[in-house]
Amino acid sequence: MSDSRNETEETPSNSQSNAKGIATFVAHVSSHKIDVALWAIRLATIFFTFFYILPIFYTNSYACYQRALISNAATSALRLQQRLPRVQLSREFLGLLLLEDSCHYLLYSLIFLYTSPITLVLLPIFLFALLHSASYSLTLLDQLGQHSWFGARILISLVDFQQRNILRLIAFTEIFLMPLIIFMIFMGRMSLLAPFMYYRFLTLRYSSRRNPFTRQVFYELRMVVEMQVNKPTFPVGIRNFVHTIIGFIIRLAPPTTPAQ
Repeated sequence: MSDSRNETEETPSNSQSNAKGIATFVAHVSSHKIDVALWAIRLATIFFTFFYILPIFYTNSYACYQRALISNAATSALRLQQRLPRVQLSREFLGLLLLEDSCHYLLYSLIFLYTSPITLVLLPIFLFALLHSASYSLTLLDQLGQHSWFGARILISLVDFQQRNILRLIAFTEIFLMPLIIFMIFMGRMSLLAPFMYYRFLTLRYSSRRNPFTRQVFYELRMVVEMQVNKPTFPVGIRNFVHTIIGFIIRLAPPTTPAQ
């Protein structure tokens, strides 16, 4: 009798706790509409990327490719509205706009939106969407209760634990896409303007104040290449050619600003 009495006492307590968690969740969604919209659009980016790679539900993979880029552009535009809410037609405002990482990936989406599909193009926006949506998913779960959805919390913690490696992979992909674009021009699958526009994107990423990983990966790649070509057994002619290419890339690198 005492056990059944305890169970009947615990059930109303659990239902009250769930109801309180749902009310807190609804209140949070109502007061953070833009953040929730960003979370939902990032999930759309993830889903469209999956549907492009594995066309299970959509037979038109190119449409999924475009929708992934469009959803990323929408995310970037909303983030810009949060970061720079007051639009001004001035040179100073344009300078601030180009410093924002969201502006960089808005340009990124526009560069590849109407080109031939390149699967690797979706990797950075997929990984960024995964990182940010996982982070905000934890915030939403906290509104439901500190111990709710334990399995989902474990998956989110795994993503968060790999954050640095994910950001390094994004930076490497950004860099590797440049020679791939040049190669695809000769294949007739990319416009002649694409490398110039993408070079502008890369310079913006290199100068990023909030994300130093592109600069770090550029430096690490340079160190690895120089270590290999400076070996005594390496052909001198190829070594000189590689050093010429490295020098040319260094001259193209823009000045950097202090991180914030």
